[in-house]
Amino acid sequence: MALILCVDDEVNNLKVLRVALQGTYDLLFAKSGKEALALASERQPDLILLDVMMPEMDGFEVCRRLKQDAQLAAVPVIFVTALQDEADEEVGLECGAVDYITKPISTAIVKARVKNHLSLVRVDELQRTRLEIIQRLGRAAEYKDNETGHHVMRMSHYSQLIAQAMGKNERWCEKLLHAAPMHDIGKIGIPDAIMLKPGKLTDDEFDVMKTHPRIGAEILGNSTAELMVMAKNVALYHHEKWNGSGYPERLSGKDIPLEARIVALADVFDALTSERPYKRAWSVEEACEYIHDSRGEHFDPEVVEAFDQCLPDILKIKERWQEPEESE
Repeated sequence: MALILCVDDEVNNLKVLRVALQGTYDLLFAKSGKEALALASERQPDLILLDVMMPEMDGFEVCRRLKQDAQLAAVPVIFVTALQDEADEEVGLECGAVDYITKPISTAIVKARVKNHLSLVRVDELQRTRLEIIQRLGRAAEYKDNETGHHVMRMSHYSQLIAQAMGKNERWCEKLLHAAPMHDIGKIGIPDAIMLKPGKLTDDEFDVMKTHPRIGAEILGNSTAELMVMAKNVALYHHEKWNGSGYPERLSGKDIPLEARIVALADVFDALTSERPYKRAWSVEEACEYIHDSRGEHFDPEVVEAFDQCLPDILKIKERWQEPEESE
C-alpha cells in the first residue's frame, strides 16, 4: 500500500484523516513541521497531506524545505487547511504543492484527491522507466557499431531542432529527441563480421546489413505507447528515401512517417561530418551541398528547408558534442 504522511497540529483533524484513509493506505502522523520533515526523510512517503497553520514552522515552509531535498522533491504535497483566500492557495502552489483542500475536511474529497495524485505519480514513474529503458537500448546498439554515443546524442538533438523548425509542438519534438536514438537498434542483430568490417561490404553483406530496420522494429514490438510507436517508426523507416528508392519497404514521399524523414537527414548529416576509421570527416559545406543535391531524391524538401533554418543551432550542438580526442 502507498504510504501517506498526514501533518496537522490538531489531533481531531488527524483523526478525520485516519478515518478517511485507513485500510486503503499505510499512514504516518506528525503534529509539527519539524516532526513532519524528520518522518518524511526517514520513511519516504508516497504523498503528504499538510496543514498550513502550525506553530513554529508553517506548512508553506515545510513544503519549501521538502522541495529543496533531492530525495523528497518529487513527493506530492496536498495542503489541507482552513485558509480559503485565493492568495493563500497561490502561495501554496508556488511552494510546490500539487493541490489544496479546504477545511472542514470532506472524507470523500480527501479520498478522491489522494487517489488521483497517487495515480499521476504512478503514471509519471512508468513514463520515466520507459524512457530509461529506451535510452539504455540505444546505448546497447552503440556497442555493436563503429559510431559513438556522441553521434547518437548529436543526431537526436539535430532531429529535435528540425522538428521545431517545422512547427511541431514541443511534446512531439521532445518525443522525437528520445525516439531518435533507437534508429539503429536493429544492428544488435547483425553479425559482428559485417558490423565491424573495416572495408567496403560485399553485395551479400550489404543485403544482410539492410535487414537491421526490420530487426529494430521487431525489438521495439507493437506497443501502443506514443514514444514506442515513434521509436519503431524511426527504426523501421529511417533508410527510406523520398523518391521511393530506399529500404526496407521502398516507401516514398509522405508515406514515410515524418519522424523517420527527419531522422534520416539528421543521421546522414552527422555521419558525413564525422570521421570514421573508413572515411574522413566531410566539411559542413560539403555535407550541406550533398543534402541540397539530394533534396527531393533522398530527403523530404520540407525537411531540408527546416534543416537550413536551424543550421546555426545544429552547428552549436555539433560543437558541444564533439568526439573525444584519443589519448596518445
